[in-house]
Amino acid sequence: MNSAALGLPDAERLLLRLEWRVLRRLDGALHGDYRGLLLGVGDDLADLREYQTHDDVRHIDWNVTARLQTPYVREYHEDRDLTAWFLVDLSPSSDIGARASRGAVALDFVALMARLLTRRGNRVGALRYRRHVDAVVPAGSGRRHLLRLIHALSQPAAAPAKKAKAAPVGGTRLHELLDAAHPLLKRRAQVFVISDFLSEPGWERPLARLAQRHEVLAVRLTDPLDDEVPDLGLVLMGDAESGEQIVVDTHDRGFRARHAKAVERREQALQEALASAGVDTFELSTEDDLAEALTHFVQLRRRVAQRRGGAAGAGAAS
Repeated sequence: MNSAALGLPDAERLLLRLEWRVLRRLDGALHGDYRGLLLGVGDDLADLREYQTHDDVRHIDWNVTARLQTPYVREYHEDRDLTAWFLVDLSPSSDIGARASRGAVALDFVALMARLLTRRGNRVGALRYRRHVDAVVPAGSGRRHLLRLIHALSQPAAAPAKKAKAAPVGGTRLHELLDAAHPLLKRRAQVFVISDFLSEPGWERPLARLAQRHEVLAVRLTDPLDDEVPDLGLVLMGDAESGEQIVVDTHDRGFRARHAKAVERREQALQEALASAGVDTFELSTEDDLAEALTHFVQLRRRVAQRRGGAAGAGAAS
């Protein structure tokens, strides 16, 4: 049965576009080694052997190296039963973007990473949050499952029933998405939390709770419009989350200065919250080239790991 018969032609087109335009470039740049994006969940020690020049210094066994006075590295069997979950915040602010919307960038990231994982035999699942958690895709593997996952995430929110009580208008409650994931993640997993993190308070503790048991990567979606207010005179601005609107004078230097300070305070608080939760962060802008951003991120993590490995080696030798 083809994807059109499953009702998933849009998902198939998206996946094919990413495979041709992004995945092939990543394969060339990273030579198929995506360990910088995954955090080593489920790797089992297979053997020890002498270090060779092409080896990753992160795999050096410093205890054995110090004992034998010869560098040795650990070899691993990659766990084929890795499960990854994508917790995707597609609240109203995800519809905004200077060149592309945050939602479109989030969907591209999920589809690409899920493709990387499923082609190695791993399982992927997802939860979607809009005004609430409105889509759950259980973990599974294979291309057909991947197409269903992309399809579920990309569908518009269902219209509320006429007799249903109207949902209260308010900001994003990211903690609802994180709390909903806990009972679904029965075993240790790789978790991607994809959000702009423009949320009401209260998400920090459930995120830290997830990180205590799982390998969590916060994928923070950003846009140039987040930080700057162009000088356009009187402008009607609206809050995408609450719907509140206000007229502001963007020509007023004082207003722009206050806005810049508010952005700086928000940024500092967010960085501190993510660090306190114990998660790594990958910042992905709506203006980024996805392949280049992922390649840069992997290379950065490798350099950090190499520095840590060098420091550990120096400590073992002393």
